[in-house]
Amino acid sequence: MIISTAGIAIKNSKFLLALRLPGTSIGESWEFPGGKAERNETPTEALIREFKEELNIEIEVGERVCSGNFKNKDKEFEIYGFLILLLSEKFMLTEHSEVGWFTLNEMASLKMAGSDKQIVQKLKYLYPQE
Repeated sequence: MIISTAGIAIKNSKFLLALRLPGTSIGESWEFPGGKAERNETPTEALIREFKEELNIEIEVGERVCSGNFKNKDKEFEIYGFLILLLSEKFMLTEHSEVGWFTLNEMASLKMAGSDKQIVQKLKYLYPQE
């Protein structure tokens, strides 16, 4: 099973999402930034590396708050969602066209990959909003 990671940053009851560039299976979809763990890499190490590669920022990884499974192009993935602390918000986007902060309710109207929708459902349970 391939391990995929997602970083969950929270600020003022809003969550950080990034909009993927067009041209991939999840292109032009909003996502919790992160990515696949490489061989011999822990999920935490993968998340730190992915944030550096895709957003050019440093993060601190906190606790894992959710996990799930999904398929993409006939490959099976296990996804782990971790709370993270952004050490900067000076994003330099390489695989995304924009970033934004959204409430869980606002996410309902966004185009998101199924794996990210799973995370939203778990976050609604962990962080009920009015």
